[in-house]
Amino acid sequence: MKVDYPFSAVVGNDELKRALSLCMIDPSLGGVVVEGDRGSAKSTLARGLAQLMNSGQFVNLPLGASEEQLIGSLDISEVLSNNEVKFKPGLLAKAHQGVLYIDEVNLLADHLTDVLLDVAASGINIVERDGISHQHEARFVLVGSMNPDEGVLRPQLLDRFGFCVLSETPTAFDARKEVVARRLAFESDPTAFVSSYETEQANLSGQLQAASVDLASIVVPEQISNAIAELCSSSGCEGLRADITLYKAVRANAALEGRTEVGTEDINQVKELVLRHRRKPIQDSAPPKRRPNNPTPQQQVDSSSNQNERHQHAEVEYLDQALKEKKS
Repeated sequence: MKVDYPFSAVVGNDELKRALSLCMIDPSLGGVVVEGDRGSAKSTLARGLAQLMNSGQFVNLPLGASEEQLIGSLDISEVLSNNEVKFKPGLLAKAHQGVLYIDEVNLLADHLTDVLLDVAASGINIVERDGISHQHEARFVLVGSMNPDEGVLRPQLLDRFGFCVLSETPTAFDARKEVVARRLAFESDPTAFVSSYETEQANLSGQLQAASVDLASIVVPEQISNAIAELCSSSGCEGLRADITLYKAVRANAALEGRTEVGTEDINQVKELVLRHRRKPIQDSAPPKRRPNNPTPQQQVDSSSNQNERHQHAEVEYLDQALKEKKS
């Protein structure tokens, strides 16, 4: 049986850990897109998060997957013969209450990314064929990693991910040393290594599940709502998706921290996750172009006279040239 590296054992990467934790508390946040270096524990943390969930389900979506493999399919012949809808589940059904991970999400077909984001936000997968439909719950944490050097997501798709995280390789000497030591210990004896983090994993799992239960009772004061609106507006965010996501994020963060009411510290801890991929510089309005003054009647006459004189001069030159050519 394959043993996965524990979430709690990953050194650093605190921003990604927080983003994933918040999405587990409130899956409607819309998932996380992670930009970063290769080997910076992106997929390790995604797999580790699945261990903290009741289902423990981790689904890896291959880039070559078809839409039918993703959403599932309907057997129409069963409807005609037995008057029953026979549904064959896809990867979205398998990922329910777990983690769905896409490596190099920027290379995934746009229409599949659209489907994923729709289901991640709504929690419902709807399959339709020839007027027959079937739907089922599909609540999961969506995690997509990407290397911008290999292509970027369209802004319309990037905006639909709740959070954007930059995952970087640790540069501090002590951190790099600790990463190597833990990894070697895991490879040497995976079972013993995982057992050493059992208590820490259980405590974190309990904290996240309790926060998910407490989410509905978290109070968001009016001054916090005002601050969210002002922050998103001053960041140049288009539409209101940033406002909605930031509102949900601060509420989930307060629940994670064990608070009953959202404070400014919650905004400070999550604002970059929400605004990093939505922020646009606000440009000052360009001054209106000055229209030339309308010419006076006299100026119009003078202009017309000048044009006539130029035309007449050109005609004289043409006639002179023609006469010279005839004489020669």
